[in-house]
Amino acid sequence: MDSEGTYDGQATRAGHVPRPAAPAAAPPKPRHAPAVGSPLEDWLRTPRPQAEPGVWRFGYVPRKGGGTDAVSDRSLLSGAVISFLACVLVWSLITNRYIPYIDVPVRLFTPDDWWKPLGGGPVDGRGEAALQVYVILLTVALVMWFSRLGSWGLAFERLVAARGPRARVAGAAVGALFVGLLIWNGTIPIADLLGTHYDLQALSKGEQMALTAVVYPVALAPVVIFFTRLALKPAPDGNPKAAPASAETPVADPAQWPELRDAGLSEVAERLGGEVRGGRMNDVDYARIRRAWESVRAEPARLSAFADAVRAKGAAACVHPSGDRDLPVRAARHDLLARQVLLGTVDDGERNPHARRGTGLALGPDVLGTSLLAVGPSGSGKTARLVRPVVESLALQALAGQAAVIVVGAAGSRLGPDASYDIVVRVGDPDSVHDLDLYGGTGDCDEAAALLAEALVADVPGTDVRRAATALAQLLGPFRAAHGRFPAVPELRELLDGVPTAVTSLRQALEGAGQQAMLRELDARERQYGAHGDPGPALADRIALLDRPAFAGFFDTTGRGRPFSMRALEHPVRVRVDLPERGHADASRMLARLLLAQFNASAAARADRSLFAFLALDDASHTLTPETVRGLQRLRSANAGVLLALRSLDDVPEALRTPLLGAVGCRMAFSGVTTWDGQRFAEAWGTEWVETRDVTHRTVFADQPLTRAIHAFRKMVTGKAVTTDAVTVRQVERERWSASDLAHAVPPGCAVLSLTSLRGERAAPLLLRLAGTG
Repeated sequence: MDSEGTYDGQATRAGHVPRPAAPAAAPPKPRHAPAVGSPLEDWLRTPRPQAEPGVWRFGYVPRKGGGTDAVSDRSLLSGAVISFLACVLVWSLITNRYIPYIDVPVRLFTPDDWWKPLGGGPVDGRGEAALQVYVILLTVALVMWFSRLGSWGLAFERLVAARGPRARVAGAAVGALFVGLLIWNGTIPIADLLGTHYDLQALSKGEQMALTAVVYPVALAPVVIFFTRLALKPAPDGNPKAAPASAETPVADPAQWPELRDAGLSEVAERLGGEVRGGRMNDVDYARIRRAWESVRAEPARLSAFADAVRAKGAAACVHPSGDRDLPVRAARHDLLARQVLLGTVDDGERNPHARRGTGLALGPDVLGTSLLAVGPSGSGKTARLVRPVVESLALQALAGQAAVIVVGAAGSRLGPDASYDIVVRVGDPDSVHDLDLYGGTGDCDEAAALLAEALVADVPGTDVRRAATALAQLLGPFRAAHGRFPAVPELRELLDGVPTAVTSLRQALEGAGQQAMLRELDARERQYGAHGDPGPALADRIALLDRPAFAGFFDTTGRGRPFSMRALEHPVRVRVDLPERGHADASRMLARLLLAQFNASAAARADRSLFAFLALDDASHTLTPETVRGLQRLRSANAGVLLALRSLDDVPEALRTPLLGAVGCRMAFSGVTTWDGQRFAEAWGTEWVETRDVTHRTVFADQPLTRAIHAFRKMVTGKAVTTDAVTVRQVERERWSASDLAHAVPPGCAVLSLTSLRGERAAPLLLRLAGTG
């Protein structure tokens, strides 16, 4: 079955990028599958609700409640205590008849013969019962009013229930005991009301005990029910940091592969379900087989091959061409079902929206597809806490047949072990197994010339890239027509320098092949040698950086090596390119520019865009050109993205800084950025309307002698004059993050990150505490 390299095992097919040989035996069960540390069945059943861009969806529970509480715990406690004491005072005055005419309402709504004349008390039990009902209703009204006035419910939640379920139960038990004692001793006359209509003297002792056994449970039942509900009530603010796994089995259990059963493949579903239950399947296996099933649904002709592979190999079916079923080590938490990697936790501070505080922040193809720019000084954590987790996540997705990832960094960068990649290109290392194709695997001379010119002279002041591309095309076309391949680096340098023997040899080969059109191209190039504005010398100087002994044997075009080209983006490959940054800095930057230009062109030109293609540049200094910045925006529609890590925006030409921030959808400023870099980010993030409070203190001048004396005594005691406060509240427009805040208010180990999804959803800049920073 034609599977495009997704699940064909170790079969070698023509045109495929060479990969390291895979071990014959199946790899052992990963020690950390799934990465979240739970069994695979529980991991699959954990809910992943839809959320805003960047939310870690694994077990996510939206945070309830509004914004930050305006009342402090101390003020809340004092308000609750004062309101409670005031409620007791008013209730005592009412029940002890210190407030005159308090019983007038009950007298108005009851017959006159129930009461003694001239405001006297009740005549019999009927009036006594009416008065008791009236007192109970007043008590309930007072408690409700003072509880709302003193925020008793909020005080209980914040000061008692927030300390845990045990504290909630203990607080509810104390409240129930207190109210029960008030009912038991008759302070609240509920029991008296229920027993008023009975003549206790006429009842026997047993009947009195039976009546008591009935009256008090009935009186106490509402209290028990109320406080029991209070004790069992869930907290109003769910903890978004760690939502418990769903204990209930969903209707469509993903561990049972319901989509296969619906398609009539019950035997296949049962085999895979047994692999899940037996612990022989990991998260990568599940995601890979699910991806294979999606391809089968797109092309039903693959159904029989898919079913046979699953019956024969179980969880090892549809394996990646490398034979790997997991990475040798994971440095971050991953959720392959949601295709996310956890970067850290949103800081629980006022700078972040209330709904996002304390939530996990994750990245996936839905936001990486808009490209990400990260700026931070050396040592701020760009490589360890951003580049490596993102690349690791996409490498896992490549093993699942969902992505193709290429990471470019300096030799020695901690971007993961070699075993985590299919192809490792060590430019300048004689022991490197793989080579790099300077021409990007294309057979179009004009395209190869344009990409090569972009890499060679796009950063040279005064050089026209289009003229340079034309000059290269006038040499690459004739050379390919004569020799059937593109020139190697030494050959291209000789042609650019106009070495007579090289030009004459090429001319003779063209004449022998009868390539008249290419001879005219070569003649046009010869006429430009030495002319004013000829880009040839600049191109020759730049290509000379690659014509060094350290690069001997690299960039081979004769077919003897194993070159990597961007055409491999059609397959789920994992590639790492190590550049010799330490000894050949200029050559490394030029190669990084070339890889970025080739990625932009190849990702957009793919016929099959079902794989998410991603390029990560661990150091993108001096690699950006006007054409590559324009190409970043075109990647969104090509299911591709780029991660650019910079030490400073000064490493980008001045004219490209604003367009670069506008071209990427995700922007990240690490701790320690400069104020001028922060100013660029502040402009990109814009402003928002905020509510401000201006407090004006005005000195109070008293006219009365007694008031003056009191004010003088107060000033002597406190040391401050008596003032009044005038508060002005208004809406003002302010920057979300100012340049000064980005430079000085971001703690070490933190970063400010804004996100944009492919659907256009935006997440405002969030202060993020990166994982591994404590």
